[in-house]
Amino acid sequence: MIRSAVAPLRLGTLGIAAILVLGGCSRSSGEPNAEAAENSSSSPSSSERTSPTESAAPSATPTATYKPVTAEGPAENVPLPVMPEVAKEESKEGLIAFGEHWFDLVNYGYETGDAAPVREISAPDCEICESFYDDLEKGYVDGDWIQGGKINVLQTGTKFIQTPEGRYQLLLSIRQDASANRGPNGKVYVEAPIDESTTAQIMEATYISDHWVVNLVENM
Repeated sequence: MIRSAVAPLRLGTLGIAAILVLGGCSRSSGEPNAEAAENSSSSPSSSERTSPTESAAPSATPTATYKPVTAEGPAENVPLPVMPEVAKEESKEGLIAFGEHWFDLVNYGYETGDAAPVREISAPDCEICESFYDDLEKGYVDGDWIQGGKINVLQTGTKFIQTPEGRYQLLLSIRQDASANRGPNGKVYVEAPIDESTTAQIMEATYISDHWVVNLVENM
């Protein structure tokens, strides 16, 4: 069960009573390189100053500055976690990297309200995923936002053996930060303290063609 209609994903799905939810500016400028036309028939000397006939190339748009979530407002310009190349491999190392990346996207979702990145790499029948999507939909309605609730992956492990369903299992030890569901004008819907304990989770994922897909995540 979800602790609150808009609470961060501290779930009780499939018997889970513990946690699961889940720079710099680059500028380029062109130097004027065209010379003004001369009325005289003689060639200008090197000492003569010329005027550009073309404007400089436009500067690249600076990277927007990340602003973390606060009690006064949601996070801004949150960078989307990039999947490591190893996480695309059908290997033990690939599964571990993919599992950690999935939780990074869950944390990204809690900062932004955007569930699409998690949805893209999760199976339609992933029940815990549906709870996560629902949390974001309710937590970010009418200008509301979720503060905190970050999932920290402390340890991972896998024997990398397929189940009869063709899935691989990844074991994780995780811990979740304190969280709060907030709204404009100081409104607080629900708060949850940091969970000092660690929780053992199992993730099952399938490798399809050239990528991983999460089928299940639940408490052990």
